[in-house]
Amino acid sequence: MTLLHDVAGSGPSAVLLVHSGVCDRRMWDAQFDALADAGHRVVRCDLRGFGETPLEAPHTHMEDLRDLLDTLGIERTALVASSFGGAVALELAARHPQRVSALALLCPNSPDHEPSDELRAWGGRENALLRAGDIDAAVALNVDTWLGPDAGDEARELVRVMQRRAFDLQLPAPQEFAPTDPEVGTPELAAIGAPCLVVSGAHDIADFRALAARLAGLLPAARLVELDWAGHLPALERPEETNKLLVDFLASPAR
Repeated sequence: MTLLHDVAGSGPSAVLLVHSGVCDRRMWDAQFDALADAGHRVVRCDLRGFGETPLEAPHTHMEDLRDLLDTLGIERTALVASSFGGAVALELAARHPQRVSALALLCPNSPDHEPSDELRAWGGRENALLRAGDIDAAVALNVDTWLGPDAGDEARELVRVMQRRAFDLQLPAPQEFAPTDPEVGTPELAAIGAPCLVVSGAHDIADFRALAARLAGLLPAARLVELDWAGHLPALERPEETNKLLVDFLASPAR
């Protein structure tokens, strides 16, 4: 199955946008055209169980991305990824390094991360709401948690719609359709040689601030940028500033 996707631009360099776990490809509305205008061939997709891609079989998100690149005839791409999408991007870079030219990770998760007690407690609250059938409250919890103080009403509504859609696709799915683990650990991550920009938000929760700092130290060609205004989803909170950050990095990722 090919992931639902959009393509813009016809430049010689490719950029693949990988969404967060509370969003789908619509989170990249502002970046999609901006990166195409900057001279890139830009692809954004919905991972399985998000947006317009159904959840109908066991799968590995990383392999789905590789298969999408094969379908589009893209041999090598930069990856721009948010949160959960950051973990998927790291898995692809670790398992298929020849396919990845650069990484821009916005408040990323990591495949080797062990959640803190605080994050586990948050997940417990979300699960309790879902078990009680109060999906609206679970959606509201996600919106309130993952958007920083600069997010406007439009961004909050978009996250609400995207998270609700993800729940509608994922909650009825049988357990055997859950994504499989590509088993990428710390040694595999430390071997990723692609230039990497790691972005951290000052208003993000502690797990992700610590993760950004750790990844910036672990990956051999990484640098850390800390945004004093950002929560967990800077691409939605201040789109224009995020666009400039990404365009500048992708113009010269190895600097």
